Amino acid sequence: MLGFTYYTPTKVLFGKGTETKAGELAASFGAKKVLIHYGSERVRKTGLLQTVEKSLEEQGIAYVELGGVVPNPRLSKVYEGIELCRKENVDFLLAVGGGSVIDSVKAIGYGLYNGGDVWDFYDFKRVPKGCMPVGVVLTIAATGSEMSNSSVITNEDGGIKRSCNTDFGRPRFAILNPELTATLPEYQTMCGCTDIMMHTLERYLNNGGYMDLTDGIAEHLLRTVMKHARILLSDPTNYESRAEVMWAGSLSHNGLTGCGSDGGDWACHRLEHELSGLYDVAHGAGLAAIWGTWARYVLDSNPARFAKLAVNVLGITPQEDDKSTALEGIAAMEEFFRSIHMPASLTELGVNPTDEEYKILAHKCSLATHDNLGSVRKLHEDDMEAIYRAAL
Repeated sequence: MLGFTYYTPTKVLFGKGTETKAGELAASFGAKKVLIHYGSERVRKTGLLQTVEKSLEEQGIAYVELGGVVPNPRLSKVYEGIELCRKENVDFLLAVGGGSVIDSVKAIGYGLYNGGDVWDFYDFKRVPKGCMPVGVVLTIAATGSEMSNSSVITNEDGGIKRSCNTDFGRPRFAILNPELTATLPEYQTMCGCTDIMMHTLERYLNNGGYMDLTDGIAEHLLRTVMKHARILLSDPTNYESRAEVMWAGSLSHNGLTGCGSDGGDWACHRLEHELSGLYDVAHGAGLAAIWGTWARYVLDSNPARFAKLAVNVLGITPQEDDKSTALEGIAAMEEFFRSIHMPASLTELGVNPTDEEYKILAHKCSLATHDNLGSVRKLHEDDMEAIYRAAL
């Protein structure tokens, strides 16, 4: 076990009808004029946007709106939001949506607070000194951005997808009503379940520092998401399953499942960022497509850890040695992904890179990670290219 700091400043309001409290919560954090940031017009068609607007009006809070955020949120929209907020003297940012909207609003907050080119923080040229206050009304259980320190943005110039991770970006509050996720398409729901699982797997599969309590929390979270993902395939409006998955999403990425470890591996996330940056694929699907290949590639560096995952999460009977048990577990996880209609290879993802694109993917990932990626096994550019090629 390693020492750790566990910091979760986000106030969570969970349950049915909680979106009506958005104005009250914003007011409690001193909001006078709010940017309501959202994605598609779905939030207006469902009436959610009007509910949020009304809650702000009841508190005497003015607001402006900016929609149009897309999956793998774009830097150009962030720039647009910064300009609008400066023009309108906005002092609080409210994301109404999923992880892409939340990540976009965090980036806007970094740009407003710090000045200069906000991309500098994602391109590792500067470190933020603060962020404008952010609140969240969550509509998709997936990224955990509603409680995390992470924001991921795609720069259209070169298809470069990068993250900025600081505690300044942690939302002041998060409103979580599982009912708001009930009408999501199956694919989006299952991508979300995969992303939630991967946030815990990235922390669980590491090579430095373990804690029985943290492991138990992580393992139960993984089993819970797997159970309820299967339920949602046949019963997508099941409130209890929506609630279990939504809360798992927040806990999976607020640091809880990594307490006592070295922080986790994160190679799959970094490798996937380049896939979705270049091909604009769904993040959860991209993670599922790359995970099994990565796992087999690094397995020999810590077979006991993968074997523990296989036995405690996937129900594999221990084999003659840890590696054999681990391989059974990796195959079982891939079959789980397929069972919820997620890809387990690049071919299943619908991506078939050219020889040059394999090199581009690996080189961009190497640049983003300073050619030193992972915890289970340190990966360099040639390793990254080998994983991409083997994942086909």
